[in-house]
Amino acid sequence: MEISDPKAIRALAHPLRLDLLQLLGAVGPATAAECGRVLGASQASCSFHLRQLARYGYVEEAGHGHDRRERRWRTSHRRLSVRTAAAGDAAVRQEVDRVVVEHEMQAILDYSRQPEGASPEWRHKAGIVTAMALLSPDEAAALKEQWMALLAPYTARAVDGRPAPADRRPVRYFLAATPLPGPQPDGTEDLNGD
Repeated sequence: MEISDPKAIRALAHPLRLDLLQLLGAVGPATAAECGRVLGASQASCSFHLRQLARYGYVEEAGHGHDRRERRWRTSHRRLSVRTAAAGDAAVRQEVDRVVVEHEMQAILDYSRQPEGASPEWRHKAGIVTAMALLSPDEAAALKEQWMALLAPYTARAVDGRPAPADRRPVRYFLAATPLPGPQPDGTEDLNGD
């Protein structure tokens, strides 16, 4: 999905909207009430934000819920990566990056503050991994593709729309490859990592 309209970018600026997009991408079609239970938000708030996401084409209706009164929502695009158009404004790209990174960093910090016994079945199975690797640009691109391929079977589970088994829950993954500054061909230092 490519975005170049600044208004569409602003539609993603609310943390609950990013959570809703990620959740629908992970579990498939769901009602506002179902989303609210998983995300710890009210049904009314989820309903409002789902309608806003639909207004900009991020989500769409997926029929009625089980009781036929609530509508179900799904992501409009199977692949849930948001990219700015290649010829798009650099400011739009930077805003998308800022919103996504701030959202993911807040989720990581929230997870790190949980009491040790909050979820004993997940203890030592989820968490934070850091590493620094010595890579060429092509190797970094290949590693990113391998990471996406590794996650693909798990992110594809939402396609069939069946409820998730009780032992499964949405798990966030966030990869950021950020090259450190290095020498340039002219001998100067690259302070932007480019």
